Amino acid sequence: MMHQRLSRNQSGVTLVELLIVIIVSTAVTLAILAFALSFWSSTATLQNDLETYVTRSDAGDKLRDYLNEAAGLISQNSIDDDHPMVPDSSDVSGQHWEVIHAIPKSIPIGAAGVMTPIIYFESPAVDTAKNIIMNGTQPYTNEYVLYLNGTTKQLMLRSLANPSATGNKTTTSCPSGFITTSCPADKLIADNVSAVDTRYFSRSGNPIDYTSITDPLTGAYIGPDFTSVEVVELTLHLFRKSTLDNGQDTVNSTIVRVAIRNR
Repeated sequence: MMHQRLSRNQSGVTLVELLIVIIVSTAVTLAILAFALSFWSSTATLQNDLETYVTRSDAGDKLRDYLNEAAGLISQNSIDDDHPMVPDSSDVSGQHWEVIHAIPKSIPIGAAGVMTPIIYFESPAVDTAKNIIMNGTQPYTNEYVLYLNGTTKQLMLRSLANPSATGNKTTTSCPSGFITTSCPADKLIADNVSAVDTRYFSRSGNPIDYTSITDPLTGAYIGPDFTSVEVVELTLHLFRKSTLDNGQDTVNSTIVRVAIRNR
């Protein structure tokens, strides 16, 4: 009798109830997992956005600092460079970058191993006390090459110090693989660069008419060229891939416009 009472009072879990528990548990687990993935994705995207914001801000400050001191834009370096990344094919010395002109364009980052010049410019040479080093009535000038490194996806700056400027504060820089104590690394301007747009203006804000003059050898437009440029505008396009497979990639840009002295 006691055994029968115990059997009647015992209750078990039916198959239907077990299935309901499994379904509910799975649904809750999936909801938590989806929330976690969404949170991680949002966090990764926010982190990318913050990092590219810092990159944009730093790059803008660096470019303005260098270009505000520039005496003018130039078509090619006149100071010898032992390591031109894109050498002038017509230069037997192999110490000059290719010639460029004041033609507005969008310059995409190249593939690995491809280097692309953006602009060249010159600035007065100064000593450690920031005094301009004079060559008679004119200052000696250092030269700079702003270029894209397709391998590292970076915007870089090469410095070419004028060897005739005694006490020159600027030191000639070198690319990776040629860095020494006397030739430090090229300066990093920005990471994660996908392209750079260039535009050129007069002081009044009118675009330079690059179609007004053609190259007698190639027939290509070269305009009045850099001697007429009084304002340069660079638009840096940045791209940073999400650290998560389903995350959102970060794409943004920053515009730097600087008046050039053009002595």
